[in-house]
Amino acid sequence: MSTAAPRPRVVIVGAGFGGLAALKALARAPADVVLVDRHNYHLFTPLLYQVATAGVEPESIAEPVRRIASGRGRADFRMAEVTSVDLEGRRVVTPEGDIPYDYLILAPGSDTNFFGLKRVAERAHGVKSLSEAVALRNHVLRRFEKAALEPDAARRAAMLTFLVIGGGPTGVEMTGALSELVRVLQRRDYRGIDLGPVRIVLLEAADRLLLPFRPELSEAAAEALRRKGVEVVLGAKVEDAADEGIRLADGTVIVSDTIVWAAGVLGSPLPLVPEVTRSRWGRVPVGPTLQLPGHPSAYVAGDLAYLEDETGAPLPMMAPVAIQQGDAAARNVLRRLAGREPVAFRYRNRGLMATIGRNKAVAQIGFLSLRGLLAWVIWLLVHLVWLIGFRNKLIVLLAWTWDYFLYDRSVRLITED
Repeated sequence: MSTAAPRPRVVIVGAGFGGLAALKALARAPADVVLVDRHNYHLFTPLLYQVATAGVEPESIAEPVRRIASGRGRADFRMAEVTSVDLEGRRVVTPEGDIPYDYLILAPGSDTNFFGLKRVAERAHGVKSLSEAVALRNHVLRRFEKAALEPDAARRAAMLTFLVIGGGPTGVEMTGALSELVRVLQRRDYRGIDLGPVRIVLLEAADRLLLPFRPELSEAAAEALRRKGVEVVLGAKVEDAADEGIRLADGTVIVSDTIVWAAGVLGSPLPLVPEVTRSRWGRVPVGPTLQLPGHPSAYVAGDLAYLEDETGAPLPMMAPVAIQQGDAAARNVLRRLAGREPVAFRYRNRGLMATIGRNKAVAQIGFLSLRGLLAWVIWLLVHLVWLIGFRNKLIVLLAWTWDYFLYDRSVRLITED
């Protein structure tokens, strides 16, 4: 009696935007699909800054991976730390055992890029994970509690000076949300207590904020932040961390207990065997079809993949790119399974947007440049649509509604780090 040939196995590394897009595209694949991630949840990273500024609960921007995978055909999930990928042996290595594959989609995401500033890395708060966002929220709230009891004016000023480094979308959104949280705290929780002046400083090394946006939108974002009381400092290159804060390249020292780093990311340092040469920002160069050169069964998507557009500029390390690449990589796997050749990936830029707080945002959609209330409403709708899970959408919408009408951040909790 003849036995049926084993089904091919597709392994997806990473349950971020790229990994989930690949999982969705492979729902009806004639193959076994295994999704591997060290966490058992998918994290909606664009709203991490709202967790850090007490706007939404941590659980409302995460969704269990097994719940997502349960309706995706023969998909399976394994919670494991991927320690390396053996490209020659076609296996993903984890402490819980190796996972062999016939096709591989690598979408492990990225890490914070401190540009070699070791002392800054030791002192700064990143905003790349749920634990980092909660830790930052705890830290900010503790600064106010300590400042309320601090008799020394200089120490109190350092406690209430908040530095955000990096003027990209993450830094701008973090700064705007932080300024609104500070107003809530001062008005609601510390009435009758003279905390003195609270400073929020946004440092950007370039000559304008939001470099991927058109100059007029960059200026609109900077002006909106200034109206919120934020000190926007352009051309400010961080040289090192000082004992009491940050030292800039021009010798200026800004005294602060709080440093938030939003200045860049690096492709995941996941070891690949044999070692693959990395490009700028620790990314792995891929071919037009997203295949790893020399390893046609391995595809790379998202922040780890280095691919240039028609103008020679590298595709940005953003969620929309990861989603489209994850989908394209999976569809090329399907083509291979059907005996067809993979096709080249083409990124469709559907626009850029960043919010600066209540009723304020900027959006660049095609030839349109939007700012103010309309851009803010579009930002809200897009992020609600992207957010996975009906429960999460409802909770986040309620939190935003509560904050908008009552001027109240409801998650002002100091919890265990």
